Order: sequence, then structure tokens, then C-alpha cells
Amino acid sequence: MPAPQKKLLFCTAGVLSLACALGTAAAVGTQLWVRGSILCSTGALLVNASGPELHKFIGHIQYGLFAGQRVRQCGLGGRPFQFSFFPDLLRIIPASIHVSVILFCTVLIVFALVGAGFFMFNAFGSPYETLHGPLGLYLWSFISCSCGCLIMILFSSEVKIHHLSEKIANFKEGTFTFKTHSEQFANSFWTILVCSLVHFINALLIRFAGFEFPFSKPKDSGTVTGAVDLMY
Repeated sequence: MPAPQKKLLFCTAGVLSLACALGTAAAVGTQLWVRGSILCSTGALLVNASGPELHKFIGHIQYGLFAGQRVRQCGLGGRPFQFSFFPDLLRIIPASIHVSVILFCTVLIVFALVGAGFFMFNAFGSPYETLHGPLGLYLWSFISCSCGCLIMILFSSEVKIHHLSEKIANFKEGTFTFKTHSEQFANSFWTILVCSLVHFINALLIRFAGFEFPFSKPKDSGTVTGAVDLMY
């Protein structure tokens, strides 16, 4: 591939990596990872609520990695409540999984920035054929993509398998019991998915620039070996 096209591909990949790093950093600080509704089952059972009356006992909840808010509805109007994961909820949530999600988000941001820098270095400089060159670009893209996938897997398991929303809804509730009525992943979660796809696309851009995947065998290796055998 001609040098100008390689520069364009590497610059594009560098900008995408930088955008992913900034997007992930913004996503970590928001409360837009999960949105849902919570049902006050105790109040609904007391009055045998059904149909339109049931909406009086359905509140809302949304949270991120560090904080969130919920609005409890028990038939007497909404009552908002702000909460923080550190240190309030550490006793009731799977703390190891939650901390791992935050750590992988940090690693994703760091390696996305490293990848962006090396993409620009390869576009305008003369890199060595080591971690500074295509091998390093493949490595940074692979690590970033893997971190994004791990973040989604761990956070999904925390929400769906460990019932995170329900545990938050019942935090500091002595009389009433809340159950998850509905929940869905919000914008910040899907930002991580987009970033993972972008890093995978970056690996394809490196291949389109004319650099073989790591550990791939050259196509003409068999021909060269055969020629050497014929000489001897």
C-alpha cells in the first residue's frame, strides 16, 4: 500500500483510539450504565394492586459504577434517594466484580491512549519493527478490545446474575421489599461495546495497511524451503 494511504489509515485508527479513551473516561463518571423500574411488592400486596393502580408502586432506578439514584414508590408519591457504591454498598454487592470492572475500565483508557500515540507515531515516524511498529499496534488493539469485552461480561453478570438492581433497591429498607420490574443497559454500557468494536476495527486497519497478523506464517515460506532443498 502506498505511504500516503498508510498514513491515512494510521491517523484514522489513532483518532478512533483517542475517541474511545475519552468516551470510556466519560462513561465511567456517569450514572447511565443501567436504567430500570422497581416494584414495591410489599405495598402492592397490601392493597392487592393491579392494572393502573400498580403504577403507584413502581419507582425508577439508574446507576453507574460509582453512584446512582432511585425513586421509591409505595403508593404515597415518589421519594428520591441518592446512593454511592463506595463505601455504602460494598457490603451487599459483589465487590470483587465491581472493582474489577472499574480496573478494566482504567486499563482500557490507558491502552487506548497508548494505542492512539503509537498509531500517530507509525503514521508520521519511522518505527522499529518491535512494539513500536505493527506488532505493538496489534498488541495495544488486542488488549483494549479484550478489556472492553471483559468489562461487558463482568458488569452484565453483576447486574443479571447477582441481581444488582434489586440489591440496590432494597438497600436500607426495613419494612418494604422491592423487586426489579424492568431494567436495561443504558448509554455508558453501549459506549464500551462501541469502543471494543472500534479497537477490533483498528486491528483490521493495520492488516489493510499491509502488515501481517502476528504469528502468521509467510505464504512463500514453503517455496523458499523447497528451493533450498533442491540446492542441496
